Amino acid sequence: MPTSDRVIGAGAWTLEHGHRFLLAITGGRFPKKVAGMKTLEIHVKGRKSGKVYSNMLTTPVHEDGKYVIIASKGGSQDHPDWYKNLVANPDIEVTVDGERKPMRARTATPQEKAELWPRAVAAYKGYAGYQRNTDRDIPVVICEPR
Repeated sequence: MPTSDRVIGAGAWTLEHGHRFLLAITGGRFPKKVAGMKTLEIHVKGRKSGKVYSNMLTTPVHEDGKYVIIASKGGSQDHPDWYKNLVANPDIEVTVDGERKPMRARTATPQEKAELWPRAVAAYKGYAGYQRNTDRDIPVVICEPR
């Protein structure tokens, strides 16, 4: 793993665990937003272990009961594990504002991504930088009620 990917991974781990810690000590009251985006937690079955994993993420676009999440991993050269897991097991659960909801996750089609990506970048300009830092096409994921 390149050094930059190790640094990105450490930063992502710190952000996620710091977020969990703040939610725990404030009884889930803070933070409801990170970088101006609504926060959520996904619960997805591991593609190898079958164990359910939870990840704290942000949703730059959310409407009509759907949540959009970006598999950026800070511009790392590899997709985040949570993304690999939900591709293998698209029936997930999402916790938003303390409510856990059954959802189906899917990668946006090229046409959907063409519409959603600019909206995600408008919500958080860092996504554009992440895409410049990697050769992979950063997936946009749409979570819809099941």
